[in-house]
Amino acid sequence: MVFSSPSFLYYFLPITLILYFITPMPKGSPRLRNITLLTASLVFYAWGEPRYVFLMIAQCIFAWGFSLLIEKYRGQRASMVYMLISSAVSVSGLIYFKYANFFLSNVNNIANTNIPLINMLMPIGISFYTFQLLSYTIDLYKGQIEIQRNVLDFSTYVASFPQLIAGPIVRYADVAKAFAKREHSWSGFAMGMRRFIFGLGKKMLIANLFGELVEIYKISGDQSVLFVWLYLIAYTMQIYFDFSGYSDMAIGLGHVFGFKFPENFNYPYIADSITNFWRRWHMTLSGWFRDYVYIPLGGNRVKLLRHVFNIMIVWMLTGFWHGADWNFILWGGYFGVVLLIEKFFIGKALEKIPKVLRHIYVMLIVFISWAFFDAVGGFSVAFNTIGRMFGAGGLLASTEALYYLRSYALPIIIAVIGVTPLCKRLAEKVDTKKKLVMVLEPVILFLILAASTAAMVDGSFNPFIYFRF
Repeated sequence: MVFSSPSFLYYFLPITLILYFITPMPKGSPRLRNITLLTASLVFYAWGEPRYVFLMIAQCIFAWGFSLLIEKYRGQRASMVYMLISSAVSVSGLIYFKYANFFLSNVNNIANTNIPLINMLMPIGISFYTFQLLSYTIDLYKGQIEIQRNVLDFSTYVASFPQLIAGPIVRYADVAKAFAKREHSWSGFAMGMRRFIFGLGKKMLIANLFGELVEIYKISGDQSVLFVWLYLIAYTMQIYFDFSGYSDMAIGLGHVFGFKFPENFNYPYIADSITNFWRRWHMTLSGWFRDYVYIPLGGNRVKLLRHVFNIMIVWMLTGFWHGADWNFILWGGYFGVVLLIEKFFIGKALEKIPKVLRHIYVMLIVFISWAFFDAVGGFSVAFNTIGRMFGAGGLLASTEALYYLRSYALPIIIAVIGVTPLCKRLAEKVDTKKKLVMVLEPVILFLILAASTAAMVDGSFNPFIYFRF
C-alpha cells in the first residue's frame, strides 16, 4: 500500500485516524495510542507484504532484546560485542534480500559459473527500517540516547507507517520524547493534513505527469538532442516531486500523530554547488552516512589519501544503497569524484563566479547524474544518453520532440517555479487571519485532493521511484 492510492486515502487512513483518536490517553500517556499506531502500521505493511511483516517484527524484537544487553553491560567489552551482533543481524536481512542476487550474478560473470539466483521479492522499505535499527543500536551503544525498554514502543518507532516505506530516515533521538509524552491539537492535525495534501498533489499532479513523458521517451527511440534534454528535465522533475512529495506526506502524517519527523528536502535544485546540493537533497540519508560511515572512518581528520578514500567509500555506498546494480555504484562514485574536485580544486573558484553560472553548473552535473541513475540497462545506456545530450546522435530536434516540447512547456515552467522557495515565501507573507484566506485555503486543499483523487482513479500510471529502495 502506498499513500497515493484510493485504498489508503479513503479506507485505511480514515479508519486509522478514528481508531487512533478514540484510543484513550490515561494520565496523558500515549502508550495505548502507540499500540494502536503499531497495529495499524503492521496492517499497512502486511497489506502488500504479508510474508515479510514477520521478518520486520522479528528484526524489531531481536534489536530490542540486544539493546537490553548493550545497556546491561555498558562500559564493558560485552556491550560492544552485543552492538556488533545486533548490527550484523539487522544489516544481514538487507544484504540477503537486496544484494544477494547482485553478488551471485557478478560471481557467475567473473568465474563463469552458473550459481542459481534467489527467487524472491525484496521486502518493501527494508533499506529505510534497517538504517533506523542500525542508528538506534549504535546511538545506544555510544550513550547518545536513552534505552527504550518497552518493546511495543520500540517496534512502533521502527514500523510506524508514515515513514516506513520511503523515509525520511528517522533516528530514535528525533522522536524519543514523543513516545512518553506528546500533544495532539487541532492546529497540529490541520498543519499535518495540509502538508500531506500538498505532498499528494506534488506526487499525483506533477511527478506522474513528468513520469509519463519519461516513459514516452524510453519507448520512442527518438535520438534527437532536444528529446534527450526533455527526458532529463522530465526525470529531474519527476524524481524530485515524487520523493519530496512522499516525504511531505510522511512528515504531515507525523504531525497528525504527534511526531516531528526531520525534513528531507530543502530546495536542492537551487543549490550553487554539488556540496550544497547534497546538503539539501535526501538530507536524512546524507546525514546518516556522514554520522555512521564517514566520521567513524576518520572523516577529514586523517591523511589526504585516506580522506579521499573515505569520501569515495561513502558515496559508492550511498549509490549502492539506492539499488543493487553497477549503475547506482557508478552514480554514487560520480558524485564522490565531483565533490572531491570541488573540495580540493574548484571550491574557492566557484564562489567567485556569478551565482547563475554556478547554478547552471550544478544542474548540468545533476542532469548527467540522473542519466546514470536511470540507466537500469547498464553503463552503455547512460553513456549513450550523455553522448546524445551533447549532439552525438546527430539530430538536434525532431518533429516528435518539438511536439512534446510544446505540450510540456507549461508544466515545465510550473515545475521550475515549484522547485524554488518562491511559493513558500509568498505564502509566508499572506495574512492567514484574513477571512478571504481562511476561506480560500480549504478550497484550494479540497481542489488538490479532488484532482489527485481523479488522477488516481482515472490513470493507471502511478509509479513511485523510491518504492523499490
